[in-house]
Amino acid sequence: MDRLDTLDDAAAAAAFRRLVRHLRHRTDTQNVDLMGLAGFCRNCLSDWTQEASGMSKEDARETIYGMPYAEWKANHQSDATPEQLDRMAESMKKNA
Repeated sequence: MDRLDTLDDAAAAAAFRRLVRHLRHRTDTQNVDLMGLAGFCRNCLSDWTQEASGMSKEDARETIYGMPYAEWKANHQSDATPEQLDRMAESMKKNA
């Protein structure tokens, strides 16, 4: 059995909330950069939250971003460069 499966739900939830708060604080880190390095981003976390909770996509995104997604995009998201998009595409090939 994978040890992750034995992690207490309260501990897992606390770690998840800490990750989300860290990403909310690091608005300088673009989603495309997260995708290029790790193959996931805030939108992925939103999708996984939506799937796990049954909430709407809009509510899940606001839960992760801490504000409506459109507001976050307007205030913090810049246009991706061709290099960022290339890194993201290569990284996505590694995802399960």
